[in-house]
Amino acid sequence: MSKIDQREVTIATPDARLNGEAWLPAGAPGIVLFAHGSGSSRFSTRNRHVAGELVRGGLGTLLFDLLTLEEEQRDAIDRSLRFDIGLLTQRLLGATRWLADEDWAKSLTIGYFGASTGAAAALAASVECDVRAVVSRGGRPDLAGPALPRVKAPTLLIVGSNDPVVVDLNRQALAWLTCEAKLEIVPGATHLFEEPGTLEQVARLASSWFQRWL
Repeated sequence: MSKIDQREVTIATPDARLNGEAWLPAGAPGIVLFAHGSGSSRFSTRNRHVAGELVRGGLGTLLFDLLTLEEEQRDAIDRSLRFDIGLLTQRLLGATRWLADEDWAKSLTIGYFGASTGAAAALAASVECDVRAVVSRGGRPDLAGPALPRVKAPTLLIVGSNDPVVVDLNRQALAWLTCEAKLEIVPGATHLFEEPGTLEQVARLASSWFQRWL
């Protein structure tokens, strides 16, 4: 494996300072920003598993918290922020713009990987900046609402076959997307892809999609 530059970062957005972790293999053509889901953080074991697969494939990754520590504590009590798609979208946009000003990342193409409500934020944010590809894992792309027909980045929606409500919501969102888009249903997987081998399938699908478009 090529040399990997790993760094802890502090991302300054207009309304917050967010903690993150970047991994950049030597010669990486692009970097994928991870937008975690409801009640999660940059330490999400599922997102980190997918990120590891991307890094092994030669792509950079940036995992970061969409909420500050104080906001996470508040959300843990009243769950008031995890479905605030507007806030999550602005935080992802802020991180993307911060990254564009970093010397080590200026030449990299950008991709988004969103999980749960983070998928809606990823799709909505992709409309506002130059994002080459989006992947959603067990996501709620339907919550991106009016942004969906405006998405231009090629989009892959990954859902477990044993998550019927979310499968239906993803099919509805797919119908609204006018960009190149695909729905992949992982057999035997539930919402969190906890079944043996299912998360590995997610990682392979995501890696293939980003390799193609980044």
